[in-house]
Amino acid sequence: MEYRQLGNSDMKITPMGFGAWALGGGNWEWGWGEQDDRQSIAAILRALELGLNWIDTAAAYGLGHSEEIVRAALEQWNGPRPYVFTKCGMVWDDAGEVTVSLRAESMRRECEASLRRLGTDTIDLYQIHWPVEDTAETMEGWATLAELRQEGKVRWIGVSNFSVEQLRQAQAIAPITSLQPPYSLIRRDIEAGQLPHCRQQGIGVIVYSPMESGLLSGAMTRERVASLPDNDWRSRSEAFQEPELSRNLDLVERLRAVGARHGCSPGEVAIAWVLLQPVVTAAIVGARNAEQVDGVIGALDCRLSPEDVAEIEAPF
Repeated sequence: MEYRQLGNSDMKITPMGFGAWALGGGNWEWGWGEQDDRQSIAAILRALELGLNWIDTAAAYGLGHSEEIVRAALEQWNGPRPYVFTKCGMVWDDAGEVTVSLRAESMRRECEASLRRLGTDTIDLYQIHWPVEDTAETMEGWATLAELRQEGKVRWIGVSNFSVEQLRQAQAIAPITSLQPPYSLIRRDIEAGQLPHCRQQGIGVIVYSPMESGLLSGAMTRERVASLPDNDWRSRSEAFQEPELSRNLDLVERLRAVGARHGCSPGEVAIAWVLLQPVVTAAIVGARNAEQVDGVIGALDCRLSPEDVAEIEAPF
C-alpha cells in the first residue's frame, strides 16, 4: 500500500480514505436515505482490512450518528488504529435544523461532543466544515481550532470548502494542514485556484466526492435516480436531474469503456483519474456496505495511460 504525507503533518495516509457521510442515515437534511448500522460497521471494517488507514466523518453527518458508528466499528477492530478525521461548524437544534456557527464557544462545545462520540481523547485532523459569509466569524473559528491544537484536543487542523482568499486569511493565523474540497470529472473548478495555491503553500489536499456521490460509480441508472427517496439529498441535486443527468451518464459509459481495458469499474476509473492530480494527497471514498468497498478498492491499482485520460476528458 502506498502512503502519502498529509501537508505539514506527521501523518502518512493511504491515497484513499473511507468516507462516512452516508453512514449518518436519512434523518437529516443532507442524508442519503435509510442506512443499516450493521452494514455501516461492516463497510468500515472491510476498508480497514484492505489497508486503508484513515476515516473521514463529521459531526453533522446524521446529527452525530456517523461519528457514533465510527466509534462502534473501531471498538470491533483489532488491527492498528486508523486516523480519524472529523469536521465542525455545522450545528443543529432540538428539531434537527442545521445551521453553521464558527463562534469560539460553539466550536469548543462541538469538539467536546465529537471527542465523546468518537470515544477518543484527541482528534487526528479537525476541520472547519464550511466557512460563513462573515469573514471575522470564519477566522474566529479557525483561531479556535488553533487553540484546540495547542491544548492537545486535536493533533492537526484543516479546512473544507474554503476559497483561495479564505485560505490566505486563515494561513495568517495558523498553518493549514489540509484543504478538503469537492473534486471529480464533473467538478473541476479547484484546478484554477485552490490546487495551485495548495501546491505553492504545501497544503495537503484530500478531496471528497470523486465519484460525484455515486453518480459516476457505474451503478446509477435513470431508474435508480427516479426512485431515490425524499430523504436522500441526491434527489434534489442538479447533477442527478436533466439536462445534467444525461451528460453525466454518458460520461459513465466513457469511464466504463476505459475501465474494461483495465479490469476496473467506472467508479474506480473516476477515482483513479482524481488521484492522477499531483496536488491531490488522497481521496475520500464513501461506501454503505462491505461489497461497495470491494467495488472501489481497485482504483488504487488502476493505472490510466495518457491515452485513457485523453479519452476520458475529450469534449462531448
